[in-house]
Amino acid sequence: MNRRNFLKNGAAASVLSTLSFSAAALPLSLAITDNADFADNFELSETTINELQAQMQLGKLSSKSLTKLYLKRIAQIDKSGPKLNAVIELNPDALAIAAEMDTERKQGKTRGPLHGIPILIKDNINTGDKMQTTAGSLALVGNIASADAFIIKKLREAGAVILGKTNLSEWANFRSTRPCSGWSSRGGQTKNPYILDRSPSGSSSGSGSAVSANLCAIAIGTETNGSIIAPSSYSGVVGFKPTVGLWSRSGIIPISKTQDTAGPMCRTVTDAAILLSALTGVDAQDEATLGSTGKTYPDYTVFLKKDSLKGKRIGIEKSFLTGHEGVVALYKAAIEKLKELGAQIIEIELQKEMRAIAGASVLQPEFKAGVNAYLATANAKVKTLSDVIAFNKANSSTAMPYFKQETLEASDKAPDLDSAAYKEALAKVNSSKKIITDLMEKNQLDAIVATSYGIPS
Repeated sequence: MNRRNFLKNGAAASVLSTLSFSAAALPLSLAITDNADFADNFELSETTINELQAQMQLGKLSSKSLTKLYLKRIAQIDKSGPKLNAVIELNPDALAIAAEMDTERKQGKTRGPLHGIPILIKDNINTGDKMQTTAGSLALVGNIASADAFIIKKLREAGAVILGKTNLSEWANFRSTRPCSGWSSRGGQTKNPYILDRSPSGSSSGSGSAVSANLCAIAIGTETNGSIIAPSSYSGVVGFKPTVGLWSRSGIIPISKTQDTAGPMCRTVTDAAILLSALTGVDAQDEATLGSTGKTYPDYTVFLKKDSLKGKRIGIEKSFLTGHEGVVALYKAAIEKLKELGAQIIEIELQKEMRAIAGASVLQPEFKAGVNAYLATANAKVKTLSDVIAFNKANSSTAMPYFKQETLEASDKAPDLDSAAYKEALAKVNSSKKIITDLMEKNQLDAIVATSYGIPS
């Protein structure tokens, strides 16, 4: 059974057939009036950006009617029925933005492939509108950003319709040593749309679940270490972590200045490439973007060619050829597909070369510095990491009902960024990068391929 039919015939779809939509499930400003037209019966499942643009260009679908369809679907299966709980907040201006994009299209102006396309944003990214930015934390409730994050500015310039924000593992999974993926004190538990009682992974849990369940056309997640790739794998969507510096991080609640980036979470590689293209750019507020000067492309879809792997040397991590039978079978099938596409496969043993690195020795100092800097200028009631910790303790029954905040507390005690301990730890992390590049040079590799995530949901 293909993915479209799975979603159509699955539990969520069966709920759709028995539920009647209630406008009361949405804020009054987003109340939906059904229209007996093409849009009313438009199939959202698995629809791509290009397919949506084609229908809008033909005049069969408007951005406003499309936005209404997604809002209706959110009301039916995210807030009712199976209650996926992927969306933490809706944008009360979504329909107005969509209507504005429709007006521009009627006037013969389209801004690009994202014009009029509804998108969901992870709730650790500032939007200078009526929505909050909380990282899922009750401590940050009420934090209305004064300005858009750089990538949100780019989204608006591209004509995208910001539909709302998605739930996440609280503080992007940097609160506790024993967290629950997809749970936040503000948003509750996000579910896996395929099997409701299985993990959605994280920390971009809501973005992955939302794209998979067709609650939006595309979404944005963030990743420090696996937070885009893992939930994308669990929810069966395409997740891509751009090179740090390709997208700006300014206006995003940080963990690590050396590892953080936002990235696309979409249904297809083409959609991911379209979104990637729109949000690149040098930002004076993020020095990491300076390294991408002159190295970005206006349209990454031009590289999506069927023969692009012909003659390429692809390294395959040998240790991944054993383990969980289901994962190994998929891995081997992917390797065979690479061969069919003309790639040369070279087995490597990267795992043997990698040295154990205490990543927390880098992440915790960077988190402490980054969060304190963010909170110092945010419109939140807490102004420091210490304030967050104190808030959680004072409100433990609601802020910490299932697990504690060991990681926050350890980070608050971490050394400063100018300390010898931090600099030594960072040097060790950077040395691991050289191990990878040396191995690639030695074997003349164009890429290394591994499983997205080794543990099935």
